[in-house]
Amino acid sequence: MSEYKETLNLPQTDFPMRGNLPQREPAMLAFWEDQDIYGQLRTERAGKPRYVLHDGPPYANGEIHIGHAVNKILKDIIVKSRSLDGFDAPYVPGWDCHGLPIELVVEKKIGKAGKEVPADEFRRQCREYAQTQVEGQRDDFKRLGVMGAWEQPYL
Repeated sequence: MSEYKETLNLPQTDFPMRGNLPQREPAMLAFWEDQDIYGQLRTERAGKPRYVLHDGPPYANGEIHIGHAVNKILKDIIVKSRSLDGFDAPYVPGWDCHGLPIELVVEKKIGKAGKEVPADEFRRQCREYAQTQVEGQRDDFKRLGVMGAWEQPYL
């Protein structure tokens, strides 16, 4: 059998046979953050023709789901490809921190505003809940490899 093996003309590579992404991917994402790859890209593309993708923000009312992931990944592909094409293509993430979805969650926890809970306390609880959801979603999107101005979002 060893004779047959010697007849194969396989490419030689330094790449490992397995990707081991569960181990390697977090290290790569940490490298991107430690080296501020997004910031370096912003600096490199300053003054170039601008490409802005206006992203409709998700509600800050729960964990991300497959729809959020597909949406952000596809938009990230577009922004990164435009950057590779030489455009100044920033991505400023944002969240919709207002309205009924957040209020309904808080209402289930502490009661109705103005009836069971003072309105100012209800608003404070909504703000706190939205902020915790923003932090969780931001971490999830960063874990998906979406690059952006994560520390300067619009809320």
